[in-house]
Amino acid sequence: MTAYKNLKYVERDFRHIKSDDLDLRPVFHRLEKRVRGHVLICMLAAYLTWHLRQAWAPLTYTDEDPPAQAGPVAPAQRSAPAEAKARRQHDEHGRAYLRYQGLLNHLATLTRNELRFAGTPAAVPVLTDPTSRQKQAFDLIGAAIPLTLKK
Repeated sequence: MTAYKNLKYVERDFRHIKSDDLDLRPVFHRLEKRVRGHVLICMLAAYLTWHLRQAWAPLTYTDEDPPAQAGPVAPAQRSAPAEAKARRQHDEHGRAYLRYQGLLNHLATLTRNELRFAGTPAAVPVLTDPTSRQKQAFDLIGAAIPLTLKK
């Protein structure tokens, strides 16, 4: 019974692969090596998404420490900190918690622009200033915000 109930995690991961997180669609390969390569890339992407969801849990509504289920058919329970997070809806800095996809959308606003001055052929690359949430997201994954983007 427990093994059957744990299939929900596999189903969740496939849902993440096919929906908002990765939006991967079927690709029809004829050669076995290409099929294996495609599946490997999909699984690596799912694994990366899982790690990002875990790392960014403090910024989202994700339960950071879910309690163990009493039994395989017992309803899922939230931890006390997750209940408090859902009630407050804002962190200690007053920033609203987001869904994972909302956090990705917010991170996508960190862009690089090229400033061109009239009468000159030169372009100056400028990155937008990261918000405190964007800085925290990069800190949580242990990466620096890139100052330049490679072309």
